[in-house]
Amino acid sequence: MSASDDPRRVHFQSPEYLVERLDAIADLFDKDRTDVLVEAMREYIEDTADSETFQELVATKYYDDQLDFETAKQLVGAETAQRLRLLKSDLSDEPLDIAAPDDVDIYDGDTTTVATDEVDDQ
Repeated sequence: MSASDDPRRVHFQSPEYLVERLDAIADLFDKDRTDVLVEAMREYIEDTADSETFQELVATKYYDDQLDFETAKQLVGAETAQRLRLLKSDLSDEPLDIAAPDDVDIYDGDTTTVATDEVDDQ
């Protein structure tokens, strides 16, 4: 067992009805209350971490320097955090100073003009 897997005592308050339901579930499965709580926390964390909304929030806060790399890694995993780090680095770099080509006609001379102020009568 690694140091991060060592049990840690946590104390919190919960509405009594939730504790009673938790105890009933633990009894039903012949488990300890702590085991049921740990399993529920693990599932909640995995579901949350997999959600697109959560990953977007982590990315936004990381790019805005509200989260450090280690925290981002803990929240979304090492691979995703590394991608965030690389993209953040790319975004902070100065753009390449390359002039657009002026001798290339990308339309081969076949351009079409569209009137945008006409209303479609469909």
